[in-house]
Amino acid sequence: MRRVGDNGRAVRDGDLDRGRRSYARRDWADSYQSLRGAEAATPLGAGDLELLATSAYMLGRDDEWMSHLERAHQLHLEAGEPRGAVRCALWIGMHRAARGELGPAGGWLARAERLLGDDRDCVERGYLLLPAAFGHEAAGDLEAATEATRAATQAGERFDDADLTALAAHTQGRFLILQGRVADGFRLLDEAMVVAMSGSVSPIVTGIVYCGVILACVEVLDVRRAREWTEVLTRWCDEQPGLVAFTGRCLVHRAEIMQLHGSWPDALDEARRAAERLAQGINRAAAAQAFYRQGEVHRLSGELSAAEEAYREASRHGWEPQPGLALLRLAQGRAEAASAAIGRALGETTVWSRRAILLPARIEISLALADLEAARDASRELDELAERYGGAMLRALAATARAAVELAAGEAAESLVAARLACQEWRDLEAPYEEACARVAVGLACGALGDDDTAALELSAARETFAALGATPDLARLGALARDPGAGVDHGHGLSARELEVLRLVAAGESNRAIAATLVISEHTVARHLQNIFRKLNVSSRTAASAFAYEHDLV
Repeated sequence: MRRVGDNGRAVRDGDLDRGRRSYARRDWADSYQSLRGAEAATPLGAGDLELLATSAYMLGRDDEWMSHLERAHQLHLEAGEPRGAVRCALWIGMHRAARGELGPAGGWLARAERLLGDDRDCVERGYLLLPAAFGHEAAGDLEAATEATRAATQAGERFDDADLTALAAHTQGRFLILQGRVADGFRLLDEAMVVAMSGSVSPIVTGIVYCGVILACVEVLDVRRAREWTEVLTRWCDEQPGLVAFTGRCLVHRAEIMQLHGSWPDALDEARRAAERLAQGINRAAAAQAFYRQGEVHRLSGELSAAEEAYREASRHGWEPQPGLALLRLAQGRAEAASAAIGRALGETTVWSRRAILLPARIEISLALADLEAARDASRELDELAERYGGAMLRALAATARAAVELAAGEAAESLVAARLACQEWRDLEAPYEEACARVAVGLACGALGDDDTAALELSAARETFAALGATPDLARLGALARDPGAGVDHGHGLSARELEVLRLVAAGESNRAIAATLVISEHTVARHLQNIFRKLNVSSRTAASAFAYEHDLV
């Protein structure tokens, strides 16, 4: 029942005044309750209804947000305020597009276009350029997308509209980065963040820009920037009582950084909290990334069943769980399936940043299958990306991959140089797991060069780190090295541990089929191992390889 009379009006005005004050200090729960109370007494005007809508959004009430905006849109029309109606229609359209509701989204955006009519010189025209830019991106025309956001940024600046300026600049920056113009892109991203931090940007746009900039940093492996801006986002979230919107995305980024810095249990907790908070909302992509992050921590910890389930959830929420799923298949002993998956994923993308994330897995899987040529090709591409686009993490990934490939090729001295570089890069990034993996490569290379003391020191240091992190698969690998100190190194003849196993079975007279059955690998992989063995030993037949094995006490 509505409150009426003088007392009712006084209560309504009190609620309205309190709601506006709470909105100004970003106390979303109190703002929402007070404005709802005012609305219950007497319907709010369009402006106050938009405040209620924003309060609902910040509390994670997305459906209410759109419902209030639709009413505000109608009130603007009734009051003869077409630009206010256009703003509401634009936000409804873009939000529905984010939810995958393309029909309703197109309808609302078309309504916004129609309401503007012939009015070309207004800031709302700049806002309409944003959905057009996303349409160009979906069609694969990044140049057109970039041009649209550039025009939108200029419109925001010309009309002194901080929201449009921040939205358009950060989107333009991301498009530039995807085109390989990394420095130009990051200049715009950083500028958009400065605008967002100024306090002149509305709450929803501030959150969108914060999360969008951080996501762009993560996508191109700029972990330092991602860490800095995530700290800013965390403080912004903590300053707003009752905030729900954007906090899930913040948790995802925090989990990514925690994993990199070796806090795996904390990373898993944050990723779980993020998934719980995001799974019921519209941001399915962020929820999927939260599940993917859980899968990564589980896989590195050796919890393969839990990793499988997490990757499945990531896929169900619309995220391609690669390269993690391919690496999981490798850990499960399904190297051929892993190779098919990573090859398919690479074949689907030409975006340099995505390829940079997939290539290290391609190299690891190819080496497991003794496909040295494929591993070397992938390593070369990764080196080219690191040289062209820079970035500490990309350089570290390239050096780590190069060390593994050169070690597999029997080029221990070259492998050692790359492994030392990788160690330093990972150390600078405060990434203990990755640094430990690089130290294993250093140890193996030193062992191959006859420096057993240094090899033992490096492997021991790596073991301590793996134990502290709970990286059980890597501990098991080091345990195998301890039982066979020459495993994984070249034994003075350029052969890996697996190649020695194949050579011994060849010397015993086994066929390729029998060797494949014994080692639980495919005949194709056995043939590749044999090609590598012949090349490294400089022989041309199974008989010559067998003779070499007996002459050098390898059987």
